[in-house]
Amino acid sequence: MRTHRIVNASRRGFLKASAALSASAGGLTLGLWLPKASAADATPAAAPAADPNAFVRIGRDNTVTVIAKHLEMGQGTYTGLATLVAEELDASWDQVKVEGAPADAKRYANLFWGAAQGTGGSTAIANSWDQLRNAGAAARAMLVAAAAKQWNIPAASITVRNGVVSGGGKKATFGELAEAAAAQPVPNDIRLKEPKDWVLIGKHVPRKDSRAKSNGSAQYTLDVKSPDMLTALVAHPPKFGARVKRFDSQSVSGLPGVRYVIEVPSGVAVVATNFWAAKKGRDALKVEWDETTAIKFSSDDILAEYKALAAKPGTVARNDGDVAKAMAGAAKTLEAAYEFPFLAHAAMEPLDCVVKLGRDGCEVWNGEQFQTGDQYSVARTVGLKPEQVKINMLYAGGSFGRRANPAGDYLVEAASIAKALAVAGNYDVPVKLVWTREDDMRAGYYRPAYYHTIKAGLDASGNVVAWQHRIVGQSILGGTAFESMMVKDGIDATSVEGASTLPYAIPNLAVDLHSPKVGVPVLWWRSVGSTHTAYSTEAFVDELAKLAGRDAVEFRRAMLAGHPRHLAVLELAAKQAGWGVPLPPGKAGEKRGRGVAVHESFNTVVAQVVDVTVKEKQFSVDRVVCAVDCGIAVNPDVVRAQMEGGIGFGLSAALYGKITLKDGAVEQSNFHDYPVLRISEMPKVEVHIVPSANKPTGVGEPATPVIAPALANALANATGQRLRILPLQLA
Repeated sequence: MRTHRIVNASRRGFLKASAALSASAGGLTLGLWLPKASAADATPAAAPAADPNAFVRIGRDNTVTVIAKHLEMGQGTYTGLATLVAEELDASWDQVKVEGAPADAKRYANLFWGAAQGTGGSTAIANSWDQLRNAGAAARAMLVAAAAKQWNIPAASITVRNGVVSGGGKKATFGELAEAAAAQPVPNDIRLKEPKDWVLIGKHVPRKDSRAKSNGSAQYTLDVKSPDMLTALVAHPPKFGARVKRFDSQSVSGLPGVRYVIEVPSGVAVVATNFWAAKKGRDALKVEWDETTAIKFSSDDILAEYKALAAKPGTVARNDGDVAKAMAGAAKTLEAAYEFPFLAHAAMEPLDCVVKLGRDGCEVWNGEQFQTGDQYSVARTVGLKPEQVKINMLYAGGSFGRRANPAGDYLVEAASIAKALAVAGNYDVPVKLVWTREDDMRAGYYRPAYYHTIKAGLDASGNVVAWQHRIVGQSILGGTAFESMMVKDGIDATSVEGASTLPYAIPNLAVDLHSPKVGVPVLWWRSVGSTHTAYSTEAFVDELAKLAGRDAVEFRRAMLAGHPRHLAVLELAAKQAGWGVPLPPGKAGEKRGRGVAVHESFNTVVAQVVDVTVKEKQFSVDRVVCAVDCGIAVNPDVVRAQMEGGIGFGLSAALYGKITLKDGAVEQSNFHDYPVLRISEMPKVEVHIVPSANKPTGVGEPATPVIAPALANALANATGQRLRILPLQLA
């Protein structure tokens, strides 16, 4: 057993490298690659050993491989991206396969993020819509050109359908034409299909990941194995900000399987031959923590600070009209305050990755969500250039934002361990880092806690004439590589989105923000700022409708004339839910209620109507009717699944989600004290998609923030109680 100390460099190098990347990357290579097979090669191959340079690979065995630049973490990305290519290529769906792209921002950047490669913000399909259709159309044109040359007929006389090229009485598969097609020039003038000619887009096609996930062949990080692989677990400090003071490596001496004890920037790693040996070693390890710089406060202390800040004006995020004057002249006013706790991501697959460090390069296997940032973080840690770090993108069992961490925390841990082994002469030893559920719950990153205050004024006719909204909560982007992109004039856009962009026609509207530095590590969480702004705004609008004596749907409708997408989903959800028709009465002692909410996030607008049944202090969510405008629905079944999944995720947080601190330490550790929604609690969900000819927008997150306010409004309708503290609990 050996002991090593690894000290990490500052973040400054990473920030400089990110800036340099943004300045130097000029765009993506054309999305097409048709492999040239050697004439001496007698055996068909799907592709040569060389890496593809873009998005489409056609093999001599007639397979079409779509190179997906976005992570598949359950949201249907692989299916959607493959659909875009296959549609324009006129490939048979059965011949299409999907492969994760390597880390290479020059070829695979997220077009909405500039020069960075990654998955997030519900952008996968939206930013790939034109790019991958063009890739498929270009490949099709080159196949047609190859056939026209071989058959000596005009290209215009050739048809392509279900992976077969036909013309002049001849036929050929893609595989038979692949080599000749690769020699054709890439067309400059690409013609895409008209929507009326689509056979895959907008239709139901089976998901590309379902079979592999059902039969166990899908590759997750935990599936990566090697005879010489070591497994590591890290002992993290119990309080945020604490550091290692000293540790006793002899406390694990002699334990079976334990090979190394290594200090890393975030704690102390125990490295062993398998998971259980590493866990038993970590359990036995004696570590003394230096808590000089650790936070010592509790959740109640944070809330008290937030309330004090909310009594003072913050940094202005939006200021329309003269709120003070309009408020002073209002016929009626209403004030409310809302409390939102820290939330854990709690994905089914906790954090894990595999790192193998060689003398001239480093290789990573991971459910990879932020390739560019992680490539730089790993490179900085092991002393290599980013291009020397190869990242293999595997499936991820959920993420909800956790794997897209600008600091690359768990990858840096694994890279630090691999570096220590290399320093000791053990190059090319794969190290699998595993976080347990307890690690993820107590040492991870969280959706920030927030405190909101809203005050509004109504005129004599019940119209909203003034709205003052104040938000207090940590900045997610402050101090990260994204700060310069999203934090302007002291405003973190992710803190106020959904509030500063409130769609309602209110002539005098102001939003301001306080972003205190608390010391708790925070990160985006599925639907980011909308996780709290949707609740406060939509719950408060419902209260205003009640104060004005008007129907909740009609009240919203009157203020959304300038936002037809919001209006359309609101009316569709209300119609399908039977809004205005009384709910059937419940059993003896039961009360029934119905509530509505509408919200836009990631350019997608969602409305939901919720039916509840209440008995004493307990309630059940009976039905959710969801309407969504997400532009063109590439795969309606995936859209519905994402609406259903987002509703379940948001409902779980609304009912149970709460991370609390006591003396600087997280109190929760696993699903026994951070419960999630059970299958038996999932309501019936109906999803209705608004027909659209517009480009696709995101569907991975927009359903999540709407369910909590719709539920709260339904509970208020049933009981009269207005719930302003999450998670929801009836008095």
